[in-house]
Amino acid sequence: MKLTVYFEGEFWVGVTEHEADGKVKATRYVFGPEPYDAEVMEFVQFRMLPLLAQTSVGVSVDALARRGRVNPKRLAREAAREMDRKGIRGAAQEALKLELEHRKKTRKVVSREQREAEKERKREIAIQKAKAKHRGR
Repeated sequence: MKLTVYFEGEFWVGVTEHEADGKVKATRYVFGPEPYDAEVMEFVQFRMLPLLAQTSVGVSVDALARRGRVNPKRLAREAAREMDRKGIRGAAQEALKLELEHRKKTRKVVSREQREAEKERKREIAIQKAKAKHRGR
């Protein structure tokens, strides 16, 4: 699991990447202007896991070859390279995009069902009013 906090436009954004079973799931959280350390810690402790639990779509990635023992100098170079890199990696961006599309489709389906239910409710009310008008005849 990895949390990347970077400046995007006018706000600081945190992107959480979680890789499991060959899939990457990512979530995006907007901290606002200049987050404090306590604010980031509060996000990590209380909000990060529920956000990751809400994601339903993940992107398949090539399983990185799990290395046994890694040379400490190589590990230090990789860590420095990771710290210098700005933004997030491509798999996380793809996961965020797929999650957004999935939520959009779900929202469309739910809103369509709600519209149809509202139309049906109004139709039933109209039928009841019409029956009430002819009740005395």
